[in-house]
Amino acid sequence: MGKRSKNYLNSKQKIEEREYSVEEAIALLKEVKTAKFDESVDLSIRLGVDPKHPEQMIRGTVVLPHGTGRVKKVLVVAAGEKQKEAESANADFVGGEEIIEKIQKENWFDFDVLISTPDMMKHVGKLGKVLGPKGLMPSPKTGTVTFDVKEAVEEIKKGRVEFKVDKTGIINSTVGKISFDAADIIQNTREFVGAVMKARPATLKGRYIISVFISTTMSPSVKLNLQDFEK
Repeated sequence: MGKRSKNYLNSKQKIEEREYSVEEAIALLKEVKTAKFDESVDLSIRLGVDPKHPEQMIRGTVVLPHGTGRVKKVLVVAAGEKQKEAESANADFVGGEEIIEKIQKENWFDFDVLISTPDMMKHVGKLGKVLGPKGLMPSPKTGTVTFDVKEAVEEIKKGRVEFKVDKTGIINSTVGKISFDAADIIQNTREFVGAVMKARPATLKGRYIISVFISTTMSPSVKLNLQDFEK
């Protein structure tokens, strides 16, 4: 681990070794903020699952009420009327087989989310080796393979985020910016954790959520009280 900055160490001294309510944690993160840029607020949720088992591969989506502070660029791969639907929903890029060819030949990835209609997945599937490692492969489980293009684009623009447990059993996500009103960060945090709670596998035995930590881009993390989400 590299040497910690003076600001980080000063912030660390203000964070007690205990569990905080969401309200307390957000107030504390705002207090210890030292960076000159608008830091992201990030959640790290450790789950008591084994991602090697398909039924315990936790993933899903949630629309954050106040967004993440960053509007995502959306690419829609569709044909015919569905292209017009995507354009009317203000998708950033819309195309068919020609845009798939552009990705292949030009190594073009100037987008954050790829939505595909089911009939175009036979073409999009050819890009699996390049989209998969970047987390851009569309999936029905995350609502990015759908004929309801308008709703999908609008939700993503409003602040829909995907979550997926990694191989170590952790889910990481941004839930806003530290410049947001405290109430907005709190609501986003509760909405995100609530969505993860609802994704608990029916077959799982024992504890599901082990711990939840919240931090900003440059701050130490603050441990949240799990009981605070069960109210």
